[in-house]
Amino acid sequence: MYPYGYGYGGGIWGNWLLLIGIPMVIGLWAQFRVSGAFRKWGEVRASSNITGAECAREILQAANINDVDVVETNDYLGDHYDPTSKKLCLSSGVYNTPSVAALGIAAHETGHAIQHAKAYAPLKWRMAIVPLTMFSSRLLPFVIFGGLIFHITGLITLGIYCYLILLVFQLITLPVEFDASRRAKIILQQMGIVQPGSEAAGVRSVLNAAALTYVAAFIAVLGNLLYLMSVRDRRN
Repeated sequence: MYPYGYGYGGGIWGNWLLLIGIPMVIGLWAQFRVSGAFRKWGEVRASSNITGAECAREILQAANINDVDVVETNDYLGDHYDPTSKKLCLSSGVYNTPSVAALGIAAHETGHAIQHAKAYAPLKWRMAIVPLTMFSSRLLPFVIFGGLIFHITGLITLGIYCYLILLVFQLITLPVEFDASRRAKIILQQMGIVQPGSEAAGVRSVLNAAALTYVAAFIAVLGNLLYLMSVRDRRN
């Protein structure tokens, strides 16, 4: 969002820096932390010597979940669980690698499958709001462009509502992701897939770094929302 043409001087730029610029830096830092943790612990072979895919299947079997497919995806760090198709998608570096990082990520995504099987409430809420979130995300660029470039206050207000929807989604996402990581850390040690000590510490490092990205995403959406609200207030 680029605030040309509003004529509000340093105030609008100050708001942009505080509410958008700083969250953007936090997001980049979080991504850097994830990539760094994955590279470090991706080079450490787990003593169990099983790949991420094997780890996911073992956890699913132990949880008596037999209707989830574990598949490989080519997206780097594009690991995710799709509850609509019941597919657990693992990136190649996780799917085929017996590293501490791979086991942590695979167990985390399997944690979402367990949440789904147990009807974990926040996951159900997130699934319910996904269609509205996707619609808002697609609408938002046009709304922001029209509102900020052409100074249409009604579009700015619509953008605020879109960001409110995204903020709710990100807020619900936090407990979903934190719970999946909690389950992963416990299950990996209970099943003996990772050993206490350095391996367990490596899993914590990877998953804690990943958690920062969700916190950063929430902060970024909140910052954008507050920025649009400040633009609307100044416009009024």
